[in-house]
Amino acid sequence: MKKRYAIGEVAKLHHIPIGTLRYYDAIGLFRPAEVDENSGYRYYSLEQFEQLDTICYLKFLGLSLKEIQQHLAARDATHFLTLLRQQQQITQEAIRKLGLINQQIETRIQEIERALQVEEPGAPFVKFMPARGVVSISEQVRSEPEIELALRKLQSRLDQRLPLFIGMVGLTVSKENLLKQKYDEYNSVFILQEDSCGASGQERYLSEGAYGCIYFRGRHSQSRPYYERLLQFVAEQHYEIGGDAVERTIIDEYVSKEQEAYLTEIQVPLMKGV
Repeated sequence: MKKRYAIGEVAKLHHIPIGTLRYYDAIGLFRPAEVDENSGYRYYSLEQFEQLDTICYLKFLGLSLKEIQQHLAARDATHFLTLLRQQQQITQEAIRKLGLINQQIETRIQEIERALQVEEPGAPFVKFMPARGVVSISEQVRSEPEIELALRKLQSRLDQRLPLFIGMVGLTVSKENLLKQKYDEYNSVFILQEDSCGASGQERYLSEGAYGCIYFRGRHSQSRPYYERLLQFVAEQHYEIGGDAVERTIIDEYVSKEQEAYLTEIQVPLMKGV
């Protein structure tokens, strides 16, 4: 049986780049059994293969090279068990975060699929909305730069910085401004919260109930005629405005370069008129 293996053979047998084996040698993690004095070639023994397997296994589990090196130096079962338990906690937290990301992605997929199926933008309708958790900042904003600054302030107040998934950001227009026809003066900026993505008790809720809604192909700055059309519809259906309007851009230039694909939704809470 062959007694020594060149670095290239070991790399091929273990599916490890030669550069990685050289790095392991340089940091003292996995050194060759023999180095030819004349050529500098590295040679490994068959007995070392199990050690390399152990290194690969622990690296696969997510342990750092420093942790692996410490274990191999100590080779203590209790310490090894502690390492595994710590790595298990790290893995479980990573799984939790991936679950949240997957949930947010699924929500966006469903919403954008619905948005692409909107056949009559500009046509008002009524729909029931469940209660929605939001984290918001009450601030008067009128322009896109002011909206962005308000969002930064909102994020800085949170215990954890929430990624601003496309479609999670919204604005509100106060009932008072709706009655005064000041549709471009927003009184708050909010971030929608997924069910399992609460923000340390700082969230509030958009109330459940019937909402008068309208989609339109455009951005916030193009909303005025659609507010007028929606509020006319609300009156014709013998409803009254029940609170602040909600405005969200679902598809914008960061989703589609085609302006005709942009989609914003306005929702006005309703209550039955007298």
